[in-house]
Amino acid sequence: MAKRRVVVTGLGALTPVGKGAPEFWNGLMSGKSGAKLIDNFDIEDFPTRFAAQIEDYDPSEYMSAKEARRMDKFCQYAMITAEEAINNSELDIGRIDPERVAVLIGSGIGGMQIFYKQAVEFHERGQKAISPFFIPMLIPDMAAGQISIKYGFRGPNFCAVSACATGSHNIGLAYDTIVNDQADYAVCGGTEAPVFGMGLAGFIAARAMSTRNESPETASRPFDKTRDGFVLGEGAGMMILESYESAKERGARIYGELVGYGFSADAYHITAPDPDGKGVVLAMNSALKSAGITPEDIEHINMHGTATPLGDVAETKSIKKVFGDHAYTMNLNSTKSMTGHMLGAAGAAESIATVLAIYHGMIPPTINYEHPDPECDLNYTTNEAEPRDITYGLNNAFGFGGHNTTLVFKKFDE
Repeated sequence: MAKRRVVVTGLGALTPVGKGAPEFWNGLMSGKSGAKLIDNFDIEDFPTRFAAQIEDYDPSEYMSAKEARRMDKFCQYAMITAEEAINNSELDIGRIDPERVAVLIGSGIGGMQIFYKQAVEFHERGQKAISPFFIPMLIPDMAAGQISIKYGFRGPNFCAVSACATGSHNIGLAYDTIVNDQADYAVCGGTEAPVFGMGLAGFIAARAMSTRNESPETASRPFDKTRDGFVLGEGAGMMILESYESAKERGARIYGELVGYGFSADAYHITAPDPDGKGVVLAMNSALKSAGITPEDIEHINMHGTATPLGDVAETKSIKKVFGDHAYTMNLNSTKSMTGHMLGAAGAAESIATVLAIYHGMIPPTINYEHPDPECDLNYTTNEAEPRDITYGLNNAFGFGGHNTTLVFKKFDE
């Protein structure tokens, strides 16, 4: 039996460079940086005093005050982007079987902000100060749960958590539910809201962040020799995946096709990448095999590209191992140069960027590239967007703990 085809019919995004998928894409194409000095909490003693945040975020624009009070911000972001993706897909909720809709949405950290607030309340006032909504607001699977409740979707529903590979993991697993005929539609992606005092402090303590406080907008500089760490970001990315048969029957707009994925582990270190890239090579090779294509078929890779000194070199070496001389002919990029690192939402937002690059035939730039690094010598599509007709595009996402994901998207063709 032929494998069921899985297409992308809806997109939703809430990012530091744009609210909504169209604004997100326009922000990427214009080379907009979402990094700015933080002004909504005290950062005076912090060695890193900036982040890539959602500009002018007001939950009342999207939901009632009661709903907002009962959701951590990561869950709010998921609800907003899921609604956008569903509307963008033009799915008629009343006419589809709710038992055939999967919801797979993850968060790398979950409700860190509510956890912090409730810990302070518990310390100051004791057990009676704890809200009955504390646990439901905290757990990372609640984004998937809330969306299923809102729309009545009763198909496969869960949350893969794999740090910064989370968004991509959930998209890959959602693909499986359709291929295996457990669902005809899937709402999938990732969401994260880590930009607050303790969240920022935690990543500073991990010694992974840039300290370019004098110029936040140029701090995220993947592959540049002067890179000094990543920029913390936030937001959500959401996709509607759908069986080709369903999309064709209802005349849906199709952005592209998801044709395969690869998952792997570094089995090396809790935060550092394997310098030999064994796990990353395995993920990319597995994705190519799953898609039934060769390395030479890939024309574009949206890289993990966090702008850490070790990570960018390790990923570049891994790409050379998989693609050989063809590595130099592809257009690569890192959209984290603009969005910062959205953690559990990164892979989902970057998958949207990959699909739209294929759909529009344009590669978003890697901004802030000024000083070539001999160890990072590939075509990173630096500083300005470039046109390119793309048949196959690949997205990499890696997470603390050594989790690796690779998704392969294809230009839609009947």
